[in-house]
Amino acid sequence: MARGAIAAPFAALALLSACKGEPAPEPQETGVPEAIAQTGGKAVIPVAGKDDYGTPLKERVATLGLLNKRNNLSQDVVMKPGETRRVGNVVLKLASCERTLPWEAPADEGAFVQVFVQDRATAQEKLGWHKIFSGWLFKNSPALNVVQHPVYDVWVKKCAMNFPGEEAGPADAASAKSAAKASGTASARPAASPSASATPAAPAAPEEDVVEEANAPD
Repeated sequence: MARGAIAAPFAALALLSACKGEPAPEPQETGVPEAIAQTGGKAVIPVAGKDDYGTPLKERVATLGLLNKRNNLSQDVVMKPGETRRVGNVVLKLASCERTLPWEAPADEGAFVQVFVQDRATAQEKLGWHKIFSGWLFKNSPALNVVQHPVYDVWVKKCAMNFPGEEAGPADAASAKSAAKASGTASARPAASPSASATPAAPAAPEEDVVEEANAPD
C-alpha cells in the first residue's frame, strides 16, 4: 500500500480535530537516549569550595524555558544541578545555577547548561544526537550567550537559592517541591529582557561533562 494512502486517514483525523477546536497536544517527556546516557548522562556537579556562599549547589533549583519554534509551544523545565532531562528530541543537562548576591548590582540569575538535539544534517543521514550548546545562560543578560538552533531555544527563568539572612519565600519552596518531577506546562515565552547597561561578569564555568556527539562526522 502506498505511503500516501496510509497517511491519509491520520491527516483526516488531524483535520477533524482542528475543526472541532480541540487543543493541540502538549509535548511529552521521554527517557534520556542511550547514546547520551552511556557517555555520561548526568551532568558533572562542580565540587563545592570553601568560599562557596549560600544554598549548597545540590539543593538549588533552576527553571529553564524550552521553546519549539515550529509550533510556538514553550514549557518550563525544573531541574536540580546534576540532572539530565529529555523533552521530545531535546536533552537538557544542568551543571549549576547561580544568582548575584543581594547587594550586588545589576541583579542576575544564570545556569550552566548543555543542550543536545536529535536531528540530521541531510535527508540521507540517520538521526543522531548532537550537542548544540554548552555554557552559561543569563536571565537578565540573554545576549551574553545564546542557544543558536533553527528549531529550539533555551533560556533561564529562575535559579532558586538563598543567602545567609534570607528566608525562603513561597516561590522558592514551590520550585524545590516541583523539582523532583517533570514540568511540562505550556506557556507563551516572554519577551527577552533588555541587556543591562553594565553586564555582570560570567561565573567560572564548571568542569564540563565530556559527551561525544553521536553519529557526528570525524
